[in-house]
Amino acid sequence: MDLALFYFLVLGFAIFMYVLLDGFDLGIGILYPWFNQEGERDHLMRSISHVWDGNETWLVFGGVVLFAAFPAAYAGIALTFYLPIMLMLFALIFRGVAFEYRFKSDTSRPYWDVAFSAGSAIAAFCQGMLLGAIVQGVPVGVESISSLHWLTPFSIFTGFSVMAGYALLAACYLFMKSRGRIQEHAAKLGKQLLMITVFAMIIVSVWTVANQVDIRQRWFSGLNFLWLSPLPIITLVVAVLAWRDLNRHSADIVRHEGRPFWYAATLFLLGFAGLVVGLFPYLIPRQLTFMEAASPDSSLLFLLPGICIFVPLICAYTLWGYRVFAGKVEDYQEGY
Repeated sequence: MDLALFYFLVLGFAIFMYVLLDGFDLGIGILYPWFNQEGERDHLMRSISHVWDGNETWLVFGGVVLFAAFPAAYAGIALTFYLPIMLMLFALIFRGVAFEYRFKSDTSRPYWDVAFSAGSAIAAFCQGMLLGAIVQGVPVGVESISSLHWLTPFSIFTGFSVMAGYALLAACYLFMKSRGRIQEHAAKLGKQLLMITVFAMIIVSVWTVANQVDIRQRWFSGLNFLWLSPLPIITLVVAVLAWRDLNRHSADIVRHEGRPFWYAATLFLLGFAGLVVGLFPYLIPRQLTFMEAASPDSSLLFLLPGICIFVPLICAYTLWGYRVFAGKVEDYQEGY
């Protein structure tokens, strides 16, 4: 396999793992204002306290792969999107500090609640804006440093769409990890967010196809749409299955309460696949392919042992951590 393609796939894997894993714990913060009864917010914090920092490993890993394997793309993206990237990082910092101080505070706890919720929402929104701006094809480079070309109606819409998607993941995660009123409330929110997320996916897809000639040709020229039609069809089927399981109220739910989360994850995977289909082989649409952005083969070979060691290692300790903390979140302990 070509080394540049290999690193492109590794980068895609890291991005998807980050979106899936950090997506649901950012979503917990987005849902925070809708859980305000006694003990509910403590429960939400405990549900992710053992995984939130490990989930962000994938953000660091993806940044390292982009920097080392595709430096031209890293430079263009970092220069052009400096403001939203820094805003996202500051939001993640405030959110992380809130984890450490909230359980130790008394009178200042409401401020840490705000830091956690606002930090989660801002980080998710910035990630959505970055996605929208890159898909839209914002010019990158030194000449774009002081501009706000990335701030468009489309990028703002994708920002809110990503927030809705992360909140859907979080609602499904709470449905899986909670009991009683919190589980019922998570199911209710999950159904609403599922409709919003599917609607947003449709709007973003239509908007992109209508405005991007290259993507429209990729999907609709010749028999391409026939071959690619399983993506939207499966997406709708998965959405219906997720709705069905969130809407169940029977003893059968106990055996299947984890399925809505995996259906929501599948929605993200299908959306990611559709994005790759439309943009491949570009890292920056219509400007820079992954082959053009790649480091020299000597550098890629130098990186290879580290990638081969650390990707399985990160996957192993992530799986082990989730296995150790499998099951319902219990609220009898103090702190986290």
